[in-house]
Amino acid sequence: MPQSGSGSRSRPPTISDVAQAAGVSRTTVSHALNGIGKVDPRTREHVRKTAADLGYRPNLRAQRLRRGEAKAIALASSMPFAVAGGPSRLGFYMEVAAAAAESALLHGYALVLVPPVQSTSALYSVDIDGAIVVEPDVDDAAAAQLRERNLPYVALGRPVSADEEVPYVDLHGGRVTELLLTHLHEQGARRPALIVGSGSRHSSVDALAAYERVCARYGWEPVVAHAPEEGGEDAGYESCAALLAAHPDLDAVCAMVDAFAVGAVRAVRDSGRTVPGDVMVATRYDGLRARTCEPPLTAVDLHLDRAASDAVALLLNRLRGEPATAAALPKAPEPRVVARASTLR
Repeated sequence: MPQSGSGSRSRPPTISDVAQAAGVSRTTVSHALNGIGKVDPRTREHVRKTAADLGYRPNLRAQRLRRGEAKAIALASSMPFAVAGGPSRLGFYMEVAAAAAESALLHGYALVLVPPVQSTSALYSVDIDGAIVVEPDVDDAAAAQLRERNLPYVALGRPVSADEEVPYVDLHGGRVTELLLTHLHEQGARRPALIVGSGSRHSSVDALAAYERVCARYGWEPVVAHAPEEGGEDAGYESCAALLAAHPDLDAVCAMVDAFAVGAVRAVRDSGRTVPGDVMVATRYDGLRARTCEPPLTAVDLHLDRAASDAVALLLNRLRGEPATAAALPKAPEPRVVARASTLR
């Protein structure tokens, strides 16, 4: 009966197999493959080539146990699902997740996606080294649970809690709002209203402050509606319908949540008005809802892929014990208005 050779090995190669084939010790193989210890560069290269020829793959689980690391980070948020994703599941949160996952993997980390729900109890059970909290609210549930676990985290979007001193990547809530309102003014708006979430996320707080500044600049009378985030499109519809009934001379609506903006378009039409002829509608996030609405919505390119990658870098700095400050990151691109049919008269 013929004997099987090494090429027909039924088990995966081990570190001992690599050591034997390379003619070195197991310790030398471990140091060479992990880039640690004092190993001659020629020996290190020889070991790596031998490992590659044998098809050796390190046992990542064993490595993580030895180092006390999960090599995984989480993406979490207390944003209601109606805002974060919606029926398509392809909203703001998922765009952040896709970019963060790619960036984390390039640094050897897996991304654990925690569903954007009000109760983030999963953060108690997932094995992670740290987390990115997307647009934390005041007394944010995700942030609170991370603190209880004594896990480092960073924020994507400015934290609004007075005692929150966590590093963050700025999404420029005020600047984005000013860009949208300036665009509406240039398109002829003289009586624009603002619809924001009823919570205290930076995207609502900063938008309201910016709206008041722009109203003072152009001599507009502020007209503001606060809609519950969990209401999604229906909340935007009801808020816009109420505004149009109370202020029939409104000629523009800046709805900072894209779900609210889609609902606002329906409300404008149901009132017998047209978009954008009678009432222009614009929103903050240039996502799937904005692009597929009819008419397509003017929105802002927030450069979320870059922001998510910067948040991963910021968190990994914390995990390595390095200064985790946004000042250490490259300057993010300026938010840009993407003008579409909903405001172009």
